Amino acid sequence: MTVASDTRQAVRAHPFLYDALRAGVVNYTAAARFLDVGEEEAVAAALRRYAADLTSYESPETDARVNMQSGLGPTDDPEEALLRVSDIALAPGAGDLTAITATGDGVDPHALGHALGCLHAAGVAVGAAGAVDGVLLVVVTRRDGVDALRVVEDALS
Repeated sequence: MTVASDTRQAVRAHPFLYDALRAGVVNYTAAARFLDVGEEEAVAAALRRYAADLTSYESPETDARVNMQSGLGPTDDPEEALLRVSDIALAPGAGDLTAITATGDGVDPHALGHALGCLHAAGVAVGAAGAVDGVLLVVVTRRDGVDALRVVEDALS
């Protein structure tokens, strides 16, 4: 493999660096040192070329309505579930978790990824999440509900 292909592969393994390259906020020498995939100057040059090929970073644009619903928990009735993954279904009135839902134009899995990154940066632990076109749902503890609501609103505005 070439230095360029090794560098691109290493960047793909670190999505934060991929986003930083797209945003144009990378110190290429420091990033090359971090990736440690070859001679520092060659990797820095490969990063500069890779960044030039990437589309600019933009936060998702949405027209989202964000809501919070407390009392979410496991249920045996999949008809009532707001979120289901494998055998686990979460429904209102069944526990002590909180669901943050967003609906509207531009709400999609990409918006969910952005919201999850913002929640992580804010120190809000996410227990479960899912999205389809027009709807996303994030599950947090009841204690983190209000903070999560604010973070998701900000992330999608």
